[in-house]
Amino acid sequence: MVKTNKTIKKETKEKKEPGPDKKLKKYFEGIGRRKTSTARVRLLQDEKTIIINEKPLEKYFPTIETQQTVLSVFQKMDMVGKFGVSVRVKGGGINSQSEAIRHGIANALIDFDPESRKTLKNTGFLTRDSRMRERKKFGLKRARRAPQWAKR
Repeated sequence: MVKTNKTIKKETKEKKEPGPDKKLKKYFEGIGRRKTSTARVRLLQDEKTIIINEKPLEKYFPTIETQQTVLSVFQKMDMVGKFGVSVRVKGGGINSQSEAIRHGIANALIDFDPESRKTLKNTGFLTRDSRMRERKKFGLKRARRAPQWAKR
């Protein structure tokens, strides 16, 4: 019998079994958005560190206010230090990114514990703040700022 490409592919697929040394991590995922920022958040039960774009929280957000914004969800739910957080965030500014991360953490906590939805909803952490900057219009200097007009 001649082996075709299909039979060779099937044999190679069968051989790729995960070994006992590979550890599968359990995580809960959530997406948070604010203005033009988007944050993809993963809550890890094994680790206890907060990593944002491959940097620790204190390095990525140097101000205490933005750090408190990120951690406010855990403080409200009394879960400080119970989860590790891995975040990929892009777009927007520092405050916008911190609020997007907060929104993503709240969404991921709902996957972990659906009963916490009511508490998070009442505090406003699940509300997506969609306010964005208005685009610049042609003939104007900014979105609504018109050129100065002089009668003479």
